[in-house]
Amino acid sequence: MQFAKSLCEVRFVEQPRVERSARALVCGVRALLGMASPWHLNTLRVPQASRAPLRIRRTQGRLALDGIFWRRMAQFGARRAPGWFVRAAPPIVGVAIAIAAPDARRRIARELERARGPVSAARCAIDVACTFANFASCLTEVLSTGSKNGKAAQAIVHGDPRLQSVLAARRGVIFATAHTAGWERIGPLVASKLDLAVTLVMQRERDASARELNDSRRRAQGGLNIVHMGGNPLDSLPLLRQLREGGVLAMQIDRVPSGMRARAVTLFGRPGGIPEGPLRLAQLTGAPIIPVFSARTGHCSYAVYVRQPVFVSRGADERELAAAAQRLADAFGEFVSAHPTQWFPFDR
Repeated sequence: MQFAKSLCEVRFVEQPRVERSARALVCGVRALLGMASPWHLNTLRVPQASRAPLRIRRTQGRLALDGIFWRRMAQFGARRAPGWFVRAAPPIVGVAIAIAAPDARRRIARELERARGPVSAARCAIDVACTFANFASCLTEVLSTGSKNGKAAQAIVHGDPRLQSVLAARRGVIFATAHTAGWERIGPLVASKLDLAVTLVMQRERDASARELNDSRRRAQGGLNIVHMGGNPLDSLPLLRQLREGGVLAMQIDRVPSGMRARAVTLFGRPGGIPEGPLRLAQLTGAPIIPVFSARTGHCSYAVYVRQPVFVSRGADERELAAAAQRLADAFGEFVSAHPTQWFPFDR
């Protein structure tokens, strides 16, 4: 129980030997799996009073945890290690990092409580550990793409008729996704099942070399294009063109990229916000927004959940935009409440 409590409260009071051993273990396994990555460094913006800074980086430059050095080491382990090790090690590495990263544990414990309510210290510890373990496994699977350890993802799609009916119209579609287990694999899965090309819209990562390394693994899955958004409003012009030509965009709604406005919503029963960009793109193009979220069910196996499409008329006023934003938030909140340890709300 003391160990469980420490995972939630993020400090060891009477077990310095355990903490030292855990930190030593993390130093040894970082060569297999990097901690930071572009999809978990920015998450949902909520009122400032409820946010706490997460100090994952302990160094800057090439040795930062989201830098190219650790990313290359993580890829090396994912691609070169024996297959059994690549399957078994990531959850252990994830839990080890959870033990050694107190700020990250705090953040995950807080977000888990927001999503599924307060629980016992033991349950909290298990959920925190599972979240880190799931993230480590998902990252490893992406980085192993194209190697002897790479395996094509398999998925069971729930709500597939909704997706089929909308895509049958052959017009632009926006997938509203989130930083959940397997979110990078939704695009290739949909592309392979429905013969579509999907563009993944992401915020630019700080380290350009690390970004390109991850992007190369994402593209290797097939059927996926990647566009990085910055603070320049002109970045959205290619997205408008793609939607008008009948393309498919995948955009995260659990974080607000730099330079993008947020829409106030109620999430997990509390004030929150989602990015306004998908709503404005839908308004300008007439493209429906389809909430699509995924959960990991096993090695390279996922469950994909498709929710009811959200439509925004071209003449939508503030009231209609607010209602559409709330429907997206409700779909996201329902998924996370049902699968709390499949959401990776790591933050800066």
